[in-house]
Formats: sequence, structure tokens, C-alpha cells
Amino acid sequence: MHPIQKIMSTSGTAFNWKVLNRIMFYVRPFRFLFVATVVITVLLAVLAPLRPWLTQQALDIDIAKHDIKGLTRTVAFMFGVLLLQSLLQFVYTTLTNRLGQEVILSLRNNLFKKVSAFGLAYFDKTPLGITITRLVSDMETIADIFSDGLILIISDMLQVVVIIAVMFYIHPLLAAISLSTIPVLLLATRVFQKNIRKTFNDVRIQVAKLNEFVQEHLVAMRIVQLFNREEEELNKFYDINAKHRDANIRSIWYYSLFFPVVEILSAVSIGLIVWYGGLNVLQSSISLGLLVAFIQYINQLFRPIRELADKFNTLQMGMVSSERVFKLLDEPFTEVNSGQKSADKIIGKIEFRDVWFAYKNEEWILRGLSFTIPAGQSVAIVGATGAGKTTIISLINRLYEIQKGRILIDDIDIREYDLYSLRNAIGVVLQDVFLFSDSIKNNITLYKEQDDIVIEALLKQTGAWHFVEKLPGQLHYNPGERGGLISTGQRQLLSFARVLAHHPKLIILDEATSSVDSKLEQLLVNATEVLTKNRTSIIIAHRLSTIEKADRIIVLQKGSIVEDGNHQILLQKKGVYAHLHEVQFMQP
Repeated sequence: MHPIQKIMSTSGTAFNWKVLNRIMFYVRPFRFLFVATVVITVLLAVLAPLRPWLTQQALDIDIAKHDIKGLTRTVAFMFGVLLLQSLLQFVYTTLTNRLGQEVILSLRNNLFKKVSAFGLAYFDKTPLGITITRLVSDMETIADIFSDGLILIISDMLQVVVIIAVMFYIHPLLAAISLSTIPVLLLATRVFQKNIRKTFNDVRIQVAKLNEFVQEHLVAMRIVQLFNREEEELNKFYDINAKHRDANIRSIWYYSLFFPVVEILSAVSIGLIVWYGGLNVLQSSISLGLLVAFIQYINQLFRPIRELADKFNTLQMGMVSSERVFKLLDEPFTEVNSGQKSADKIIGKIEFRDVWFAYKNEEWILRGLSFTIPAGQSVAIVGATGAGKTTIISLINRLYEIQKGRILIDDIDIREYDLYSLRNAIGVVLQDVFLFSDSIKNNITLYKEQDDIVIEALLKQTGAWHFVEKLPGQLHYNPGERGGLISTGQRQLLSFARVLAHHPKLIILDEATSSVDSKLEQLLVNATEVLTKNRTSIIIAHRLSTIEKADRIIVLQKGSIVEDGNHQILLQKKGVYAHLHEVQFMQP
């Protein structure tokens, strides 16, 4: 058994040692810091009994013999020990906190890298607030393992062992009497430890729920206000916040009960020493210095014992957080990038061969879908909500993996392409455009180096420059979080420029003109023509006026193709497309 395991096992505390070993894996690059803290821990434990011993020397030897020089030397030595302990404690605190921060820096980077590589299936089923809790507050709890947990426990237990050994070496009977309350203390510690662990787990659960609720409602505040849901949602928040408070109060209750018990037991031990030791001092069987030293030993002994329970729970909280973090690191939602081929030189032919896809089990969204788009062709896909239009976009980008069939680009299965190379070759304009809280330039280039002149030219091509040039700072204007300081149509025009800036081979437009006025719609139609010129393009639209010039229109219904042709041909068929067209344009 590992030495640390032995120490923990004697405490009666159950730990997941696999998790601890994984934490220690992240310590390896900083093993110098870890070794240094362990060395200082040992030094502090060895120095702990010196001050009571020096007090005994001062009383029994120097003062008893009226040796002023000896007393001066003893006091100077005592001051030196105190100074050395303070210096070592300073270095120890600095190193343990530095170690914790280095570990969570590395761990958080790995976790964010992992989360960034998750497929959308993970985000579809996991509330965002839970992931944020793992990345932020759970990480801080893991840092506490090093600053207030594992190493401090080792330090305190070493100090306890050394002090007890010294006490029994100096006077076994007095040591046994003074330690007679320890069994009761260990029992109280065990009960406290068991109960506080449950409350801490509850606290972590409530923190995650609180983060989830706050994050979701801040993002959806517009909906809350538009539907006058402020009071109802506020009541929900009160309830969640109250549960969080109650969980913390339960932990406070256990602390408020445990620490007075420890103080009482400490006082009883000192009282026993004073009573028994005082009688022996009066009978001259022990010295006054020894009695005073034992009182100091008891104070030194009970301080770490009193804090051990708290530190064990800090360690346990860190372990619980670590389990959650490592569980997230072990999630199987990571996108598989097994392809080796580069998509940099693709021409743009797209083919779906008998593609079946379901987000859940066999609730099929696409049912044996097959079609071919020749390179350079502009194809529009229309259909009712839920027909599978947006799903097709996600599958081409490999945001999800199909269950059956094949998707090919230039007659090569998309799974054979390097995933990042594939996505780099595809430009996507979504209906809900996301802009970062950064400059317009950075939102277009996504932090790739490009000259302002080039960006301005792209904005002119897409028709966005007419409003960007009027903004304060122009390219350096910050449109706010999610682009909230500019209109929906303006955000969409910027997204066209963003796609152009990355020179894609394939273009996908998903409802890019669904929520704008007629003037902006014409700008977006013009931008669409610029964007799709000489490129294979897939256009998904509810407004049929924006796709009349498409080379081809595919009509989907329940994941299958029901009509295929250009605008005029489909109108002549008087089928589904003609009906959709009539509904939009010919109603009185």
C-alpha cells in the first residue's frame, strides 16, 4: 500500500485512489515543488516540539539556577526557532498554493481542450451550467487539495506523531493521562467527518444547479421579459438559492457542534495535566518546567487534530470535484478524427448515399436519403420544420456521425478527410449568428492575421460596409455580447464576410434571410450571389424568394426527398413546392 494510502486508511476515510493517482499524474511535471513541500513538512514537524522543550529548559535550568546568560541564550534560541518556523511556513504556504495553481492550470487546459473536441451530442444533453461548474468552481476545489488538503494533512499527522513520541519519551504516565481524551476526540471527528462529507456533496450539487439556472436565464433574459416571467422565474431562483443556503447551513451546524467539542476535550486534557502534574510538582516528583511544557504540547497536539477533520473534508471535496472533472474528461463524446486526407483542394461534389440518421436511438430524422450535388452547383433545400434540412448541414460538417450510409465529397467518404481540414473547407452562415464580444475585425477573421484593407473589401462585397463605416471605430467597433448592439440583419451580413474571409470551397447557408426586412433581404440575396459564385452551395430557406435563382431545389418531407428540380419545373408539377410557394406569395 502507498504511504499516503496508509495514512488515509487509518483515518477511516474512504477515498477513490484511482482518482488520487490521476491527480498525482498532473503533479509529476511539478515534482520539484511537491518534493520541496514534503521536505518542509518534515522540517516543520521536527521543529514543533522544540519550543515547549526550550520553555522547560528555561524554567528548570536557567531560571532555577539564576543563570541569566543561559536564559538569554535559551530565549534567543527560542526566537531563532520561531523565526525559522515562520520562514518555513511562508515558503510552505507559497509552494503548496503554487503547486495547486499549476496543477489546475494544466488540468483546466486539458479539460477545456477536451470539451472543445466534444461533438454536439454532448451539448445537446448536458446543461451548460454544469460544464461551467466543472471548468471553474470544481477546479478551484481541486486546488484546495494541495493548499489546504493532502500535504497539510501529512504535515499535521507528522506533527502529531512527533509530539506524542516526545511526550511519551519525556514522561510516559503524564503523556497517557493527557491523551486520555483522544479516543473520544477520534470518535467525534469520525462522526463529524462522515456527516460533513454528505453536506459538502450536497453543496456541490446545489452550486451546479445554481450555475445552470443563472447561466440559462441570463442568456434567455429577453424571453423571460417578453413573456412577463420575471416573478415566476424569480420564485424558482429563490427556491434553488434557498436549497443552496440550507446545504451550507447544515455544514455550518456540524462545524459549530464539532469545534466546541474539541475545545472542551482540549480543556479537559489540560485540566488533567494541571491537576495530576500540579500535585506532582508540589511533591517535587516532576518539575514546573515539565508541566508547562506538557501544557504547550497539548495545545500543539489539539490544534492539528482539531483541523484534521476540516482538512480531510477539504480533501474529500477536492476528491469529489476531481471525480466529476475526470468523469467529464472520460466522456465518450469526443469527435473521432481518424481521417488522413486533406480537404484543401476539393472541387466540391457532394453525395449522400442511402443516409440514415437519428439523434436518439432509432427516431430517424433522415431515412435513406440519397442525392448528388455536382461541383459548382447551387442547391436549395426546402421543407417543413423537422424535415431534416439543418441536420444535413450538421452531417456534412461531421458535427454528428451518421448511423447508416455514406456521405462523400469528391467521391471520398468524409470520414477519410481530416476533420479540421474538412471544416476549414466549408463555410457556414447560420440563422442565429453568434458574434463574440470583440472587434468586428476579430469577429470576421476569428483572430487570423489579415489587413484592414482586405477586411474592408470583403465587407463591401457583402454589403456590410454601408453600416460598418458609420460605426465608431469602424472595424474596431465592439458589437457587444452575441452582437447585441447591432441588428439581426447586420449580424448576418457580417457572417457572410466572415465566411468569405476564410476562402471556403463549399458554402452552406442556413435560413440566412429568415428574420430581416425586405431591404436587408435584398442585400443578403446579393451577398448570397457573391458568396456562392463558382462554389458548390447548399441554401436552406423558408423564404422561397431567396432561392428562385438556385440551380436546383430539393424538397424534403420527413427525412426523404419528395421533389427535385429547379424553380420553374417544381411550380409546373403543382406539388409540395408549388403549394409552399402559393401559401407564401398568392394568399389574398
